[in-house]
Amino acid sequence: MDIKSELYLGDCRLVLKDIPDNSVDLIFTSPPYADQRKSTYGGIAAEKYVEWFLPITSELLRVLKPSGTFVLNIKEKVVNGERSTYVMELIIEMRKQGWFWTEEFIWHKKNSYPGKWPNRFRDAWERLLQFNKSKHFSMYQEEVMVPMGDWKKTRLKNLSQTDKIRDNSKVGSGFGKNISNWIDRELAYPSNVLHLATECSNKNHSAAFPEGLPEWFIKLFTQNGDTVLDPFMGSGTTNIVAQRMYRNSIGIEIIPEYYEKVKSEMQPVQYMLFEPKPSYEKDQPERRYSVR
Repeated sequence: MDIKSELYLGDCRLVLKDIPDNSVDLIFTSPPYADQRKSTYGGIAAEKYVEWFLPITSELLRVLKPSGTFVLNIKEKVVNGERSTYVMELIIEMRKQGWFWTEEFIWHKKNSYPGKWPNRFRDAWERLLQFNKSKHFSMYQEEVMVPMGDWKKTRLKNLSQTDKIRDNSKVGSGFGKNISNWIDRELAYPSNVLHLATECSNKNHSAAFPEGLPEWFIKLFTQNGDTVLDPFMGSGTTNIVAQRMYRNSIGIEIIPEYYEKVKSEMQPVQYMLFEPKPSYEKDQPERRYSVR
C-alpha cells in the first residue's frame, strides 16, 4: 500500500477548497495564536480572530469524514492583566457552525520557562480541543493505554464491599464504577492530561510542538492508511509523525521557508506492507507513554 504525503504552499483558506468532501480522518493543528508570530503569520488581533478562523473551520468541517476528529491546539493570551476570551468565543461559534465539541485535553508543558508576573503564574499548559461532526466517531482507546502504576498497589490492596460492586453515581448521571474490575489488569485508560516537554530549538520554528503530541492523537483516532491533515503545517511535525506511523497526510503552509524545509525532509510516497497485528501484551507494554 502506498502512503502519500501531500504538501501545499499557500493560504489554507484557499488550498482547502481543493480537498474533497469527507476525505480526512484526523485534523490536528496549531494555528497562529492571536497577536502572535507577527513577523511570519501577520498576527491576527484577538478581537478579529473568530471572524478570521471561522471560514477555515467551515472548510475543515466539509473535508472531515463523518467518523473523523478535529483536534485544535490553542491558548488564550493575556491583555492588560486579563485573559482574552477569543478561544471561548471561537468554541461557541464553531458549535453554531455545526461542530460537536466533544472533549478538552490539556497539554502540560513539563519544561515551561520560569518567570514572574504581578498577578499570575507562568503558563505551563495549553488546550487541545476535540471537535467532531457528531457523537459517533472512530476512536481506538486501547492504543493509548498506560501502566496501572502505584494506584494498583494502594487502591486495589484492600477493597471495600462497595468496591466489589457497581457503585452508581449519587447525582443520577447514569455513570458508575466497579473498582474490582481492575484487579488483574496491568494497563489502564489514560486521563485527558498529557505531560510532554516543548520543542523549539531543534525545529527552526518558533512554536513547534513535541512529536509525542500528534503521535498520541494519531494513535487514538486513526489507523494505518488513514489520512491526517494539518492546515498550519509549520515545521511539519504532524506530517512527519503521520508518515512514520503509516498514515497518509496533507500539510498546508503559507511560509515558503517552512514549506521547503518540510518538503526536503519527507518522502512524497512511502510503500507499506501490511503485517498481522501483534497480540496485545497486557503485562509488558512496548514503550513508555508520555501520558499519566
